[in-house]
Amino acid sequence: MGSVRVCLRTWLRLSLICVTALSSNLAVVAKMYRKPNIVLILTDDLDVAIGGMVRHIMHFVASPLCCPSRASILTGKYPHNHHVINNTLEGNCSSLAWQKSQESATFPLLLQKLAYYQTFFAGKYLNEEKNSKYYNYTLSVNGKPQRHGQNYSQDYLTDVLASVSLEFLSYKSNYRPFFMMVSTPAPHSPWTAAPQYEGRFSDIKAPRDPSFNVHGKDKHWLIRQAKTPMTNSSVEFLDDAFQKRWRTLLSVDDLVEKVVKNLEARGELENTYIMFTSDNGYHTGQFSLPVDKRQLYEFDIRVPLLVRGPNIKPNQTSPMLIANVDLGPTILDMAGININQTKMDGISFLPLMNGQSNSSSWRTDMLVEYEGEGSNISDPACPLLGPGVSECFPDCVCEDSYNNTYACVRTVSTSTNLQYCEFDDSEVFVEVYNLTADPFQLTNIAKSIEQEVLEKMNHRLMMLQSCSGQSCRTAGVFDARSEPVILASPDY
Repeated sequence: MGSVRVCLRTWLRLSLICVTALSSNLAVVAKMYRKPNIVLILTDDLDVAIGGMVRHIMHFVASPLCCPSRASILTGKYPHNHHVINNTLEGNCSSLAWQKSQESATFPLLLQKLAYYQTFFAGKYLNEEKNSKYYNYTLSVNGKPQRHGQNYSQDYLTDVLASVSLEFLSYKSNYRPFFMMVSTPAPHSPWTAAPQYEGRFSDIKAPRDPSFNVHGKDKHWLIRQAKTPMTNSSVEFLDDAFQKRWRTLLSVDDLVEKVVKNLEARGELENTYIMFTSDNGYHTGQFSLPVDKRQLYEFDIRVPLLVRGPNIKPNQTSPMLIANVDLGPTILDMAGININQTKMDGISFLPLMNGQSNSSSWRTDMLVEYEGEGSNISDPACPLLGPGVSECFPDCVCEDSYNNTYACVRTVSTSTNLQYCEFDDSEVFVEVYNLTADPFQLTNIAKSIEQEVLEKMNHRLMMLQSCSGQSCRTAGVFDARSEPVILASPDY
């Protein structure tokens, strides 16, 4: 049997398609034949508030930004261990240093090396700035550039990804298991819908939940600087963006349907795990922030996760806390690879899905890390803001700053639903939310919560910020394996 290698990576204005099939002898082929196939569909900027089915309702990202989050998915590590801090080469996104130090230990390469999987990747790999496009982009297929223009039938990227995915399923070996990852541009800006879906959802608006268009009076200064109420033009803009995002997702629906039907027609569906998720969330008007991600709140760090496959009962909804650093370990576990052979921070949640794990022993907290970005010079349109901010809108509401740098412990246990965050700024500003009593994070209880809880959460945060591998999975403050801590709810 021959060896085939086609490489996929997405750079600035450049996407790649990557397929790897490894040579193996017939004995190994026979042994591997019944291993499950695995499909991962990764969307871009899809939050839970946008709507749709969510089966793992407590799924969080390790960082609410494309490249750090995608690096966490691929490596199974928190940002402090894979060292990707933003979407730039200087921030270690797609850098040579990252390729040399981290890429060889990503889960797709481990699938190839340790379980003889064929692997295929199409779409946005990591990220660099301004590379989420639907038309006028360049694919690199086996190292050769393939330029695409603005002809819908030939160039619309979500549909192109669907086509090359089906091509892979048609020419892959039927004697080895495969892993296929498809990473769509939707629903990332510029929110370009396929022509047949233009005009759909014209009557919907962004969700008006209790945090919509309200002032974050007790939050970090970056949130407090947002203008409340938002201008009519800002509200119209974010409602329009919400509609456009839904339209782009219709093509993702088409892609998923095509892949599932193809697997079914080939008789491979029942031996294939299919996972659907996103790299980070997104906000549209919460706390008067127009549109973006990067913030510590649920709308930016919590994302959908749906899984189907062998021995997973349909229509289950899991309340257990899942982090995107768990995706890699879970996929390796699906392939029969011992996670202890890796240096991943996450843990496999496959036993939770197939009923082989006791939920009382499951990890109850995880780490969220983000490093803010800001310009060294003032925006001429917003001189009063001074230097240090970025992602600013015309009305001088900014979505990021250099000291929007924080780390959080997100806890979900049988007794507690809590978020504890510290900012790396001159104030060492702290935000704490009891999401059982305050699911929309309207009230920061950092000044009213018990001092004992603050101290224990601070210690837990410091431990997680320096953890690696197994030490990232130790018992949290509110874990049943730890000494119990009582969280009293203040009066709101």
